Amino acid sequence: MHPAKRLVLGIAGGVLTLIGTALLVLPGPGLLLVLAGLIMLSRAVPPLARFVAPVRNQAMVAAEASVTSAWRIAGSVLAGLALVAAGIVWGVPLVSQLPFTGWSTGSSLILSGVVLFTLLVWSYRRVHGSRRVHSSRPPS
Repeated sequence: MHPAKRLVLGIAGGVLTLIGTALLVLPGPGLLLVLAGLIMLSRAVPPLARFVAPVRNQAMVAAEASVTSAWRIAGSVLAGLALVAAGIVWGVPLVSQLPFTGWSTGSSLILSGVVLFTLLVWSYRRVHGSRRVHSSRPPS
């Protein structure tokens, strides 16, 4: 593998793993991001590949568990809304006592909320299937 590609995969995998670790309080999205980061890191550093299967199993179990009850889904949605709201508060410096005010911090919080919502929808569709309404009429 080209050294530049290995470096990019290593950096991207490391960033995803760190973000996933920060989101481990929400086991479904956090572990899915750790898994994505570990997969990228394992391509850059092949000996890490042995850790992918156990993390994948745990991530899928956690993703399924995160959408099994309405309370868990509501908790994840509230956490996502809190991240987006915090991003707006940090982006628009309404409170001068907040550290690191500005859109660089605000946009990263908003992006974290969007990632959380995306992974939550993915987990829900994976567990419950997409609810498309099909016509009961046979094709003519």
